[in-house]
Amino acid sequence: MDSPHKADPACPAEALLKQLSGKWKPQIFRLAVNGPLRFNALLRAIEGTNKQSLASSLNELVEAGYLDKVVISQKPLHIEYNLSEKGRAVVPLFIQLELL
Repeated sequence: MDSPHKADPACPAEALLKQLSGKWKPQIFRLAVNGPLRFNALLRAIEGTNKQSLASSLNELVEAGYLDKVVISQKPLHIEYNLSEKGRAVVPLFIQLELL
């Protein structure tokens, strides 16, 4: 008989937690809730991060579908990261996790 506390590999909450775990992903996601993010602003806002680890975390969040990467062609050319539809959908769950 299976233990009632055994993790279900198909559990959506477990998948979400894995995708949002990592050195800087929770901080990035939390900041994205407040509006568009720019790379250098994130470097300044997240103490202890560096360009390589921040870029890796951003790319993973984009690949997982939680952030959209938008190239702004106005001068100076820059990139913004915004919560995607999928990212906005999990904000209430993320807020509940913060309250625990």
